[in-house]
Amino acid sequence: MKRLLGLLVAAAFVASASLALAKDYQVTGPVVDVTNDQITVKKGADNWEIARDKDTKTTGEIKKGDRVMIKYKMIATTIESKSTAKAADKAKADAKAKPEEKKADATKTK
Repeated sequence: MKRLLGLLVAAAFVASASLALAKDYQVTGPVVDVTNDQITVKKGADNWEIARDKDTKTTGEIKKGDRVMIKYKMIATTIESKSTAKAADKAKADAKAKPEEKKADATKTK
């Protein structure tokens, strides 16, 4: 039981540490649009849409046209490998091509 509790505490510590290690980024510019769950900021010619929630710390009231500096972190929510699927497809394509190569070699030898 103590071992299981120790593993759970260690797992919680590692998970919280990985969030703390995520690099901080920032964007500064005028607010284009603001809602309860998102803020859009003009950065150069692009509009940056950044999600926000109840835990987002905000100082003052934010409205369109205000110049703001937003600090954020980018953390992956899902990762799907495409290379393994491509490798399997390539192997299938190679397997189909080999019989055709044998036919071509047989006609050359005749």
